[in-house]
Amino acid sequence: MTCLASVATMPAQASEIRYIINNVPVTSYDIARRKAFLRLQRRSASASDEMIEQTLKNIEIQRLNIRVPDADVDAAYGRFASGNKLSTSQLDQVMAQAGVTKSHFKEFIRSQIGWNRALGARFRATERLTEQDAAHRMLQDGGNKPTATEYMLQQVIFVIPSGERKSLMGRRKKEANAMRGRFNNCQNTREFAKGLIDVTVRDLGRVIAPELPPDWKGLILETKPGQATKIRETERGVEFIGICSTREISDDRVAQMVFENEGELDKKAAELSKKYLEELREKARIVER
Repeated sequence: MTCLASVATMPAQASEIRYIINNVPVTSYDIARRKAFLRLQRRSASASDEMIEQTLKNIEIQRLNIRVPDADVDAAYGRFASGNKLSTSQLDQVMAQAGVTKSHFKEFIRSQIGWNRALGARFRATERLTEQDAAHRMLQDGGNKPTATEYMLQQVIFVIPSGERKSLMGRRKKEANAMRGRFNNCQNTREFAKGLIDVTVRDLGRVIAPELPPDWKGLILETKPGQATKIRETERGVEFIGICSTREISDDRVAQMVFENEGELDKKAAELSKKYLEELREKARIVER
């Protein structure tokens, strides 16, 4: 969804269970919210089918122990708002007036993020080329093995207990930003952390650019060696990543990663998602009430 249609306030409705999917209920309230969402997107899909599919996805995401932190959902919600030239409070109002509600849209976002991660895990398990195959295909096409940037990374976590996020977040952000400002290499980080409470420093080792975690990739790419990324709120607390060093490398593993990131994943994503959902639907127990 790239733009918002005009909206009208939706009346409140009583909620009844319409489907039970592997013991998880889908209510008339859920379906009504999805109908409003589809109307906002100017799409004519079935709201019931979409909610059944989202529930199947969520069950699989939970089975795979994939967790999508609130901070990731909030960040995506904020990006969507800014992409539509709205503040988050204005987007809240649009969603309420359309009958979608902020909570329904955020759960849609959470499901999409989790499903993308589930698809990534399935793809890596079933479709990934061997390093030698990827290098061979690159060379067969007349090209040399590609190069990629390899990052030496260090993660710094200012831990916040879940029950104290609201009271401690502001202070921990200040502490994290202060330490981030002092960062200039990975040798001094643990020394800087000594006088601080509940700070964890992790050496992440060498990571090739295509393998950078999606949540951090943009921040890492914009950060120079010897500097640290901007801080991020996560489920653990407040974090940043230090860029110890970088270097350009070229080998079979790089060929594999670059080949997979030059369209191969995109071409197969829709097909893989459809097949995956069909499998889940076949195995699921779906009862219509």
